[in-house]
Amino acid sequence: MKILIIYYSRTKKTETVAKTLADELSAKTIEIKDLKDRYSPLSTIGSIIDAIREKKTKIEPENIDLKDYNLLYIGSPTWAGKPAPAIITLIDNLNLKGKDVILFSTMSRQGGNNVIERMAEKIKARGGRIINSFIIKTGGKQFNEIKEDTQKVIEEKDLKIYSIG
Repeated sequence: MKILIIYYSRTKKTETVAKTLADELSAKTIEIKDLKDRYSPLSTIGSIIDAIREKKTKIEPENIDLKDYNLLYIGSPTWAGKPAPAIITLIDNLNLKGKDVILFSTMSRQGGNNVIERMAEKIKARGGRIINSFIIKTGGKQFNEIKEDTQKVIEEKDLKIYSIG
């Protein structure tokens, strides 16, 4: 089974989860880049507002050819209880008809469930089927701890089973 992990990561925490998944599940990754400045202190406030309003943003790549993949993982950080604008924009650009999807979110303290629920709504509307999901708490953690937490989730949720076949 061919697996693709699609993610957006501003602080590299969501990327750590995605890369750990890729290593453990022999999957390919695609990082979605937000072409809007999301790094300066002032832009952080604007980014939160954009997330709350689900405002679209310019991303790279704008679309992804999914025909070669049986299973997708889609991951987003949690911004004010919402997915990052880059992930919302991407989901709206994808043809997910007949695709199995596993969702993941990273969060400092809370709001990850809301991110999963919102991404799931949008993915189902585009024809995708949610088969699993998980949240990784990243607040105050080092990258090696995030990697270890991701490995625990892979084991606890038996995610390797989806790699067979």
